[in-house]
Order: sequence, then structure tokens, then C-alpha cells
Amino acid sequence: MAKILVLHGPNLNLLGQREPEIYGNVSLDDVNQNLTRLAKEHNIEIVCFQSNSEGEIIDFLHKEGIEADCVILNPAAYTHYSIAIRDAVKGIKTPVIEVHLSNIYAREEFRRHSVIAPVVWGQISGFGHYGYEMAFWAALQLIKNINR
Repeated sequence: MAKILVLHGPNLNLLGQREPEIYGNVSLDDVNQNLTRLAKEHNIEIVCFQSNSEGEIIDFLHKEGIEADCVILNPAAYTHYSIAIRDAVKGIKTPVIEVHLSNIYAREEFRRHSVIAPVVWGQISGFGHYGYEMAFWAALQLIKNINR
């Protein structure tokens, strides 16, 4: 059975509460439940994890990412400066899809650069919680193409 990891970065535990005008009203539990439903429908194992700690995100990628078929990663604020997470993504050799709820390119200047983007398979930005679902469909296609 194929396995997809969904990794949520800092402050995403407050999804639905924190700045809903930017990030929406859907909770992280709602996002994870939707992805779990999709995974069941497609016979995919899914593991969802959230951390506010850079080290925990890296440890999770090192431990779980190597065995996964694809990773969906929302690095949140770490997007803009975490070379350590970038190196962890690059080091696992598992396809990673970067997701952002808001369009980072239409926001403050400091949010417009991703140090993660150069080492991922693709990036989805600006579609709110639907971006995770888009990433799930992209992950399914990656898995199918890799397993041919």
C-alpha cells in the first residue's frame, strides 16, 4: 500500500482560528479528516503530523519520509529561511509537494521567497485548504508514475 505523509509546520495547529481572513475558517482537524477520507477511497496509507518545532519536523522527515511514497509539506513560516528543513527534504529523496494556504507571492516581501521550493517536485500556493487536496491528487499521480 502506498504511503503519503502530510506534514504541517508552525502555527497550523491554529488553522481556522488564526487570521481566518488569510488562512480560512477550516481547522487542521478538518483538513486531516478530508485527506484521510480521500486516502481511504484510494487505498492509500496517510500519516498527518503537525509541529511548531523545526527539529521535530526534520526528525519526522528523516524517520518517516524515507519510507513514504510522497510527502505533502506546508513548512509555514519555515518556508522563508529554514535551510535545515530544505536539506532534510533534499536528503530523503522522496517526492515532496510544498503547500501554502495563502498565495505567498501576493503577500509581504519577506514571504515571497521559498528556500524549500528548489528541492521539491512542485508547489501549490493560494488555494486555501483546497491546496492540500490538490497536493493529494498530485501525489497520487507521482506515485502512479514512479511505480510503473
